[in-house]
Amino acid sequence: MIGVQGSGSDERLRRMEAVTDATLSQLDVHDLLEELLDRVREVLRVDTAAILLLDVHAQQWVATAAKGLKEGGRQGSRISVGQGFAGRVAREKQPVKLDNVTAADDPILFGRGVRSLLGVPMLAGGEVIGVLHVGCLEPHRFTSEDVQLLQLAADRASLASRTRASSIDRTAALALQRSLLPTHLPDAPGVDMAARYVPGHDAGVGGDWYDVFTLPSGWLGVVIGDVSGHGLRSAVVMGRLRSALRAYALVCDDPAAALTLLDRKVQHFETGNLATVLYAMISPDRATVQMSLAGHLPPILGTPGQPAVALDIPVDLPLGMGAHQPPRRRTEVAFPPGAALICYTDGSSNAGGKSSTWASNGSAQPSNQVPPKRSVPTS
Repeated sequence: MIGVQGSGSDERLRRMEAVTDATLSQLDVHDLLEELLDRVREVLRVDTAAILLLDVHAQQWVATAAKGLKEGGRQGSRISVGQGFAGRVAREKQPVKLDNVTAADDPILFGRGVRSLLGVPMLAGGEVIGVLHVGCLEPHRFTSEDVQLLQLAADRASLASRTRASSIDRTAALALQRSLLPTHLPDAPGVDMAARYVPGHDAGVGGDWYDVFTLPSGWLGVVIGDVSGHGLRSAVVMGRLRSALRAYALVCDDPAAALTLLDRKVQHFETGNLATVLYAMISPDRATVQMSLAGHLPPILGTPGQPAVALDIPVDLPLGMGAHQPPRRRTEVAFPPGAALICYTDGSSNAGGKSSTWASNGSAQPSNQVPPKRSVPTS
């Protein structure tokens, strides 16, 4: 435990060092929060200390760490957002001092004998992610220095909590994305295929995906897409779009029609999300490719004896842009023997960016653009 005997500037320095000690960063998040509360209790000479983090989905405060009065019953307990002392601190987004607690202030804490409270918000990007509060069993008047010290501790706890949350999100998103990306590409007569996914941002995962599947009609479906953003949220949306497009592919023999249905799904069920998608269908005889682009980059086509080219085909609006859009268009291009078709996301065109590629019958390098065979609007 940290001693706090002394006076004046020396004692203030010791109090600050107790909660800003660099050695705390060597602990895992759970141990850091526990140790931080022990130090806060000692330097402020209080009886109770607790950190409550916001569970956004449940809209509840969760006592993630607690010390002092009946701490066994406090840690892990939940209260609804907006209720109690923590709710007041969160609403005001600033420190709150109560020298004489009443049942109206917080019936739970008052019922456990707490008579004075000091609470500060834990902020991230201007939003409250938690509350750190301390209490005394006797009436006590907290000073402005106490407030500053507790806010320092709250900032330290906030940083640690965000680090843990980000780590959990990355792990979950990575597991989800790996479960959705094909472990191997299907065997399709007449076509050789290869795929590569290289994450380029710190989160390492997000809304990029590719998919290849055979259809009952003998056509080969090829998809590559990118949901805006990164992390767990984008990966979840990506998984839903991937599954939906597979279902629409079974009932649509036109890639533009499938993307039209997928766009309606995004607008209705995934409001606020945007995605770019390329959906191509390779004919059973492998002679032609029909494709539709929803805000996505056009593929590269390489043919034997010719330079590789970026196909000059219509690009419709991304998914999720809103209702009353022009009809999406389908384009058909020739796919001669020995040709290579490369689809990719925007990250592959800049250094360090995320990328996902798909190719058939080899590889190619981009060159000049050439016109498609034909383009057909789909209502």
